[in-house]
Amino acid sequence: MAASWCIEKRGSLRLDSFRENDNIPETGCLSIIVLGASGDLAKKKTFPALFNLYRQGFLQSNEVHIFGYARTKISDDDLRSRIRGYLSKGKEYQEEVSEFLQLIKYVSGSYDSGEGFSLLDKAIAEHEIAKNSMEGSSRRLFYFALPPSVYPSVCRMIKNYCMNKSDLGGWTRIVVEKPFGKDLASAEQLSSQIGELFDEPQIYRIDHYLGKELVQNLLVLRFANRFFLPLWNRDNIDNIQIVFREDFGTEGRGGYFDEYGIIRDIIQNHLLQVLCLVAMEKPVSLKPEHIRDEKVKVLQSMLPIKDEEVVLGQYEGYKDDPTVPDNSNTPTFATMVLRIHNERWEGVPFIMKAGKALNSRKAEIRVQFKDVPGDIFRCNKQGRNEFVIRLQPSEAMYMKLTVKKPGLEMSTVQSELDLSYGQRYQGVVIPEAYERLILDTIRGDQQHFVRRDELKAAWEIFTPLLHRIDDGEVKPIPYKPGSRGPAEADELLQNVGYVQTHGYIWIPPTL
Repeated sequence: MAASWCIEKRGSLRLDSFRENDNIPETGCLSIIVLGASGDLAKKKTFPALFNLYRQGFLQSNEVHIFGYARTKISDDDLRSRIRGYLSKGKEYQEEVSEFLQLIKYVSGSYDSGEGFSLLDKAIAEHEIAKNSMEGSSRRLFYFALPPSVYPSVCRMIKNYCMNKSDLGGWTRIVVEKPFGKDLASAEQLSSQIGELFDEPQIYRIDHYLGKELVQNLLVLRFANRFFLPLWNRDNIDNIQIVFREDFGTEGRGGYFDEYGIIRDIIQNHLLQVLCLVAMEKPVSLKPEHIRDEKVKVLQSMLPIKDEEVVLGQYEGYKDDPTVPDNSNTPTFATMVLRIHNERWEGVPFIMKAGKALNSRKAEIRVQFKDVPGDIFRCNKQGRNEFVIRLQPSEAMYMKLTVKKPGLEMSTVQSELDLSYGQRYQGVVIPEAYERLILDTIRGDQQHFVRRDELKAAWEIFTPLLHRIDDGEVKPIPYKPGSRGPAEADELLQNVGYVQTHGYIWIPPTL
């Protein structure tokens, strides 16, 4: 999928107004090329993100043309029909949907031969010329909605056939989706193959969790609020949980999921990125490299994962999927403890928890503080103070604290200070992660993308454990669908110091 885009007429919605040091020049056209246009990722995520950018005025009909590229031999109208239903629900925005779809052109070709990419380059060049872009001033963004197995060949085709012909302020960038390999060796091989063709500033390794509203809020919360500064350390925090729970199983993706498992699919990337933002030191500035430097330091301070601090699970019925081997050792659930060996976090367990077919759906960060010393109210048994950041659904952040129970008696009860986004920001539409990240790639802002050394450090943490699982040395424990997961996981949490609150449940406020 490609979007040719002249920026100079943006008006109040100009992209270069969003960041003081924006890298977008004043003139020239942009082409966004999403390879794999007929696949599920493009239909469900990429096209809707581009449509929302169009609907909000970031892509305008007199400035944009859209190309889809894939192996499937279909017409322009076929592609439009395939994606229409994913762009808007019901009758809302139907006029904008029709206008957007008319901007789409489709190019068919293989991923490992020059013929198709020559046609793609010709089509893009025709529109750049039509927009009066000087050769070399245009900008081309290639979005890989493709399996990683074809990344090397596609990169070679782009390098040979679709790059800018000269450098007059333009650029060529690529956006690659996870998984970035299956272990350290495969990730390094993939990085080397891509790195031979493109420089690091041209490569955007996308992790959509870094585009979520409350994940992007983490640095603001930590470093723009004075009362967090003295609390955010091992002296006050007992443990930190980063949790991802789904209430459904693999549902038709069993064969794909079985190649990776819950650690590679969720923990090694999404949850680890969140951990870095929770644990990192204050960067020198908000420049992308300064932020990513601090994230790498966190990863390099990680101690090896201990087998006794890992609980794996596999839900009953997982192997009923005909695409899953009968002897599969792939975990659909994992709870593990990561430990950071530095001055701020020494001794604080970071509990990573992810699973499928559980009793609820949510993603959250739960920071549990230590007990109050000298508890004169005898209220520690009610539960500890916690700061909870709810990433999805029902985005919110709330502080669990002990207060006096209303009435004549001096008794205590747990309550909360609550910032629920649906209530506080009524009428504000929270953008999808892919919208933000595509906008970042256009701006040349790599803050929310994974750098090569960051990727390597992440795989160094998990590869030894993953190899032991792959070799059958660590076995998953069966658990019932719709449960909390294996009971051993709750025991592990208790053993490392987490104290569960009984009798208190956070209820999202209603409007």
